[in-house]
Amino acid sequence: MDLIRNRIITRFDELRSRCRIYLYGQNIGSRAENGGSQGGDRRPPDQDSQEERVVFINAPHQPAKYKNNHITTAKYSLLSFIPSFLFEQFRRYSNCFFLFIALMQQIPDVSPTGRYTTLVPLIFILSVSALKEIVEDIKRHRADDEINMREVEVLRDGKWQWIQWRSVAVGDVVKVHNNNFFPADLILLSSSEPQGMSFIETANLDGETNLKIRQAHQETAMLLDTVELMNFKANIQCEPPNRHLYEFMGVLRETNKQHVALGPDQLLLRGAILRNTRWAFGVVVYTGHDTKLMQNNTTTAPLKRSTLDRLTNTQVLMLFFILLLLCLVSAIFNVFWTNANQEGLWYLGLENMKGMSKNFAFNLLTFIILFNNLIPISLQVTLEVVRFIQATFINMDIEMYHAETDTPAMARTSNLNEELGMVNYVFTDKTGTLTRNVMEFKRCSVAGRIYDLPNPGEPRGSGEPDSDLIRDIVDGRGDTSHPRSNDKKKSVHADILHEFMVMLSVCHTVIPERVNGHIIYHAASPDERALVDGARVFGYIFDTRTPSYVEIEALGERHRYEILNVIEFTSARKRMSVIVRTPEGKIKIFCKGADSVIYERLASRAGDSGGFDGDDDFRQSTLDHLETFATKGLRTLCFASADLPENRYNWWKDIYHNATVTLTDRDAKLEEAASLIEVKLNLLGATAIEDHLQDQVPETLQALIEADINVWVLTGDKQETAINIGYSCKLITQSMPLIIVNESSLDKTRDVIVQHCADFGPDLRCQNDVGLIIDGNSLKYALSCDLRRDFLDLCTSCKVVICCRVSPMQKAEVVDLVTSNTKAVTLAIGDGANDVAMIQKAHIGVGISGVEGLQAACASDYSIAQFRFLKRLLFVHGSWNYSRMCKLILYSFYKNICLYVIELWFAIYSGWSGQILFERWSIGLYNVVFTAAPPLAMGLFDKVCSAETHLAHPRLYAAKNTNESTFNIKVFWVWIVNALVHSSLLYWLSLLALKHDVVWSNGRDGGYIVLGNFVYTYVVVTVCGKAGLITNSWTWVTHLATWGSIILWFLFILIYSNFWPALNVGAVMLGNDRMLFSSPVFWLGLVLIPSAVLLVDVTAKAVKNTMFKSLTEAAREQEIRKSDPGHLFTDQDYRSSRSRSLTRWLNRCCPLLRPIRRRSFRRYPFAFVTRRGSWYQYTITRPQSL
Repeated sequence: MDLIRNRIITRFDELRSRCRIYLYGQNIGSRAENGGSQGGDRRPPDQDSQEERVVFINAPHQPAKYKNNHITTAKYSLLSFIPSFLFEQFRRYSNCFFLFIALMQQIPDVSPTGRYTTLVPLIFILSVSALKEIVEDIKRHRADDEINMREVEVLRDGKWQWIQWRSVAVGDVVKVHNNNFFPADLILLSSSEPQGMSFIETANLDGETNLKIRQAHQETAMLLDTVELMNFKANIQCEPPNRHLYEFMGVLRETNKQHVALGPDQLLLRGAILRNTRWAFGVVVYTGHDTKLMQNNTTTAPLKRSTLDRLTNTQVLMLFFILLLLCLVSAIFNVFWTNANQEGLWYLGLENMKGMSKNFAFNLLTFIILFNNLIPISLQVTLEVVRFIQATFINMDIEMYHAETDTPAMARTSNLNEELGMVNYVFTDKTGTLTRNVMEFKRCSVAGRIYDLPNPGEPRGSGEPDSDLIRDIVDGRGDTSHPRSNDKKKSVHADILHEFMVMLSVCHTVIPERVNGHIIYHAASPDERALVDGARVFGYIFDTRTPSYVEIEALGERHRYEILNVIEFTSARKRMSVIVRTPEGKIKIFCKGADSVIYERLASRAGDSGGFDGDDDFRQSTLDHLETFATKGLRTLCFASADLPENRYNWWKDIYHNATVTLTDRDAKLEEAASLIEVKLNLLGATAIEDHLQDQVPETLQALIEADINVWVLTGDKQETAINIGYSCKLITQSMPLIIVNESSLDKTRDVIVQHCADFGPDLRCQNDVGLIIDGNSLKYALSCDLRRDFLDLCTSCKVVICCRVSPMQKAEVVDLVTSNTKAVTLAIGDGANDVAMIQKAHIGVGISGVEGLQAACASDYSIAQFRFLKRLLFVHGSWNYSRMCKLILYSFYKNICLYVIELWFAIYSGWSGQILFERWSIGLYNVVFTAAPPLAMGLFDKVCSAETHLAHPRLYAAKNTNESTFNIKVFWVWIVNALVHSSLLYWLSLLALKHDVVWSNGRDGGYIVLGNFVYTYVVVTVCGKAGLITNSWTWVTHLATWGSIILWFLFILIYSNFWPALNVGAVMLGNDRMLFSSPVFWLGLVLIPSAVLLVDVTAKAVKNTMFKSLTEAAREQEIRKSDPGHLFTDQDYRSSRSRSLTRWLNRCCPLLRPIRRRSFRRYPFAFVTRRGSWYQYTITRPQSL
């Protein structure tokens, strides 16, 4: 009866809340509690997951229907495979086009190439893709079954039962044992550890291998046996399912008890593992695809396409319109030719053709089928195969393997391989990306005096304290060995030092763990661990944490501080606070954070908040010390505290509690509540933490700059720290002028930016040897709508840009500014969760597997272990893949046009009849058999220079990326014209060779099919010769692909010409092998015609490599000669004296051949930053006119 009564009371409360929401909460619309009455809930069942849900604990039937715990990551089922696969494949326009052609070929008397010459290759290509999908999906199904059939203990019907994961339901109480996975998203109720603590590993979720602490609420931590769990009657109201791993808002509601706030500290996520805890009890709140793990797995990542893909698709569309135009013109000429020859060529029966419009339509379809292969049918599958193998090469590159962390490079997408060779801008985070993110406490400023960390190796006198800080505390506070000082000022100073060290030991969320008598700290960030380690060195040892208190050992004395509230750090707040009750019974607030945030919350004068007298005296000196720390590249934090009267704290505690138990705008209300108590603080001091640069960071950044890549650093550090890191990384040089934008309003920011843009004059938007430093506050104004264009102009005029004090959202906005408003290719690289937004905004996202976990790496397109590997990723793999893909795409179009445009030339010769010149299966197999290997070999193994040369000479990357670009609209159409010329020569020269109709020894002469086989053979030899001509690196694979393709065609003729009549195929080819191979004209033409066709290409390449030699070609030649190509990268001309003389003569004769010189960097005395002592002086001068 009690259970029924409690359920009725709970449901009545929920209905009353729903009515109140309906009457007064118009602003939140239909967001009602799932636990409401079914009669009043008229939502469709599939919308339940989008509403705030109410989970009843130990209830077998929930009031709302939620998803079951069965998960599937497979893309297809047995029934859905065919329709889903075909839908996915025919979203590609090329496949739709070839399907249309295949259908048109089924119309009688329309197709000149037979019914299956397009259908069979299309089916082959789709079958290859289908086989790949089937193999991958079978693996997914097996993995899903293995997970769904795992077992876990669930409390049902008063006893523990082992059931499969897929049977777990919302509201179940489950028992998870040590080293086991959590089957769903749970709220921790209790555990085997004291105070309901448990350790979890989330490597499967975010890649972080360090253990995390989860803490049951004190209201449920005592539920340790089955009876207590069965009698626990409550419900959990929580937010709808979402993908945010580190966010959760919920409220635990028990009858006749105060509501309890639930947050991320109580959430156990599916996919995480219980560690160092014998067992843990939890109640299921999200199941199946509602869990955060599955929400992240099913979230669609931003679709990124390479520049080459976009450009290729545009040109394919242009070719398609040209194809339609050719078909239309051919059909029109057919009508004209038919009308002109009806009487003269009476034996063709042209007068019997009736219905001009019908005849025109049929001829139009005939020519569409005839010319359809101008667009290569095998291009997409070739690109997919090549990109996949290129990505495998990246994954297997031992030079990008980091042995210390056992982390290889990983290509998480293959669509952007060639984009790596086109990067113009690199946006990089600092902490953990350029630096190691291994923090070390170095110095601190307390009460206006700097204290260094004690040196353990420094000798001390007998009984002398280990550091100046400890000595000042002991002298000021007095002890048995040091008489108490009567100096009040020294005593106040000692009290400040003591409170500062206590704050270092208490104001954090670090978890201590004792291992073999030693204390190991588990911290959410390296900064917190460094601060606690620093306090320990000074003699303030933090060693115990429970949900309600912490204990420290301060200079040998134990102190317990009761934890009343913890206001967590966020990137928006930039601070963290802890409210404690001291051993003396006082209530204090400790607040640490960025100096800009702390200083604006200090009391107007000392003593306003019951603090220490005279802290006004060291506020300015602390600022000076902060600047000193920052100029040395140290990370800084400010520390402040205040005494809280009991009545004021009790007033605020109710406000804060109400904010914690709300589910609507909880974060905003928590921030508002925190702002009420984090005021009138007294400054204690500041800390300086050192974070060393990673290996080879300066060298890597210097190489990027040499490659004409603009490097922008986006960091949350202070301006001085950012500038110092710029000097340490050699991004900024002592001779480089710096523009500093550090304004407090929109108008001032606008004036400064506009003035700097005007100062650049004609060199605006040209890369100048100038650095730009801008802080987060000014950046907020600079990114406003009316100033974005001017700000972008200023940034693109500078060689280096450093944005400091920026938030994660501002990082993404800066990247988007360049990505959306320029044609440049952008790359963003970072290592933390705060870098994910900018990584996804950039054209290419690179994640670093660092101390902060794998969130950035998981969200990236490519992941590496160290920043230095970016150099090899871009300069080697990027350069190789870009060159390879350019050649592959251009060559694929070339070889198709080279063959299939011959049908146009034959149409002119055959009265626009639509008759094919080649045997139909020769046409169908051209792309998928006879010319498939050369582009594959080219796309996988060709390279201009070795990896060592690319790494040693970054200018090779710059040369390829600017005036020596190998793919653009102009280059594309040059190749198209080249293919048209080759096809014309191949046809007309072959026709000329057979002009007098050579008679074979058997008395027969050759028909059109013999001419077709002549031409086809010469085409295969020519396109293979063209492949060899553009290949820079010959391997055994290249030889096999080139010569093997030619041999394969000869074998095909030999075999296929003898199929009929044994097989009902290839009747027109019968005996063609003997006719071809016995003809001296054929063999002579095999040598002369391809040579004549390629003669122009060979000559053009020889002239270009001699007179207009590119830097990459010169470097390759030096490699071939086994000499050092380093001298090529000086300012001297790397061409031979003979070629220079000839070039000068041509330039005099033909002014149009003169190359256009690029504008070089210019140095200006602009916004100089000059050192005077420890200060910067900014001098703004206008550039002199040239």
